[in-house]
Amino acid sequence: MALYAYKGLNPSGRSVSGVRDADSPKALRTLMRKEGVVVTDCSVSKGSKSVQKGSGQGLNRELSFGGIKKAEIGAFTRQLATLLRAGIPLAEALSAQFEQIDNVRLKQVVEELKSNVNEGSSFADALAKHPKAFDDLFVSMTRAGEISGNLDEVLERLADFLDAGQALKSKVQGAMLYPIIMIVVGSGIMGVLMVAVIPNITTLFEQQDKALPWNTELLIWFSHVIGAYWWLYLPALVGGFILFRRWSKSETGRPAWHGFNLRIPLFGALLRQVAVARFSRTLGTMLLSGVPMLKAIEVSKETLGNVVLMKVIDDAREAISQGESIATTLRRSGHFPAMMTHMIAVGERAGALEDMLFKVADTFDRETEAKLDRFTGVLEPMMLVLMGGAVGFVVFSILMPIMDMSSFAQ
Repeated sequence: MALYAYKGLNPSGRSVSGVRDADSPKALRTLMRKEGVVVTDCSVSKGSKSVQKGSGQGLNRELSFGGIKKAEIGAFTRQLATLLRAGIPLAEALSAQFEQIDNVRLKQVVEELKSNVNEGSSFADALAKHPKAFDDLFVSMTRAGEISGNLDEVLERLADFLDAGQALKSKVQGAMLYPIIMIVVGSGIMGVLMVAVIPNITTLFEQQDKALPWNTELLIWFSHVIGAYWWLYLPALVGGFILFRRWSKSETGRPAWHGFNLRIPLFGALLRQVAVARFSRTLGTMLLSGVPMLKAIEVSKETLGNVVLMKVIDDAREAISQGESIATTLRRSGHFPAMMTHMIAVGERAGALEDMLFKVADTFDRETEAKLDRFTGVLEPMMLVLMGGAVGFVVFSILMPIMDMSSFAQ
């Protein structure tokens, strides 16, 4: 497949031009004719060689190892919603999007979406063929938007939902970045001290043949253990990590691990709030877009990321199918905050469940951000104190015998 630059006339007689992938000039003319464009001139683009190479090597590498980021999906969704709101047909809007996308993989996906739509497929069915790029939530909401005739509004809500999810994810990642860096740097410093510095000083202490303080003895022993058996640690860590991963994904280990996560002091409450906010925003977005309640709950539960909470939602879905209130089921489980179940109950009675779900999500998002700010505010000085204490212990344990030897020599 080569990249062709073309010029032509659209159905209104205006001149148009662009760049498209096609197997041959004939295939290009056929493809453009389906879109209502009569090609008057086409030639291989200057970038064709690189594209052809990409088809065999670079593109495959991109498809194999490169991915489509959520931020790119969000930008694509918002731009598509804007074009549809302006009255541009879906196929033409996808064509316009195709020309603006830089990601090779997303570009290919959009090209296939446009071809499927031109062949008469619904947009939701076309999206469903690319589950790695567009999940069940995206497909279900798009299908509801097509049926109700407000696809542009649904895509706008999807874009807002994706942006909110990315903002929260960035906030959490930013909060965890500092302690991770401190742990890595601190471990590196302590490793150098234990392996390279302390053994040399230990030799000096042995030559003096004097009793050493308990902290110095402890430091020497710890340095010997690290230096003598360092080659065991990496395989042990890798093996332990692999075994833990297998256990945490097993039928018995996964519920136990996810339940433990929810019981961790401070972190458990934070994880619960993040999951509740994500579930509430997803469910509210789907209900507002016209997705049926049971289908919306089934799709939304996947955003929780915790099998314990997902089991509660499964029970709630079963209860709703039998006419019971969702708030009653969630309250009975004891796994969801009382404020959430109360607000959902109020929303159900008032017939404004969607609005109340968005308020729940906004409330817990704000609480999550506040907790993350407090957490990072406390963690930074705590990490500095721990690092300083560890280094101070090493320095103090080394200096004490040296000072004793100096005073004895005098």
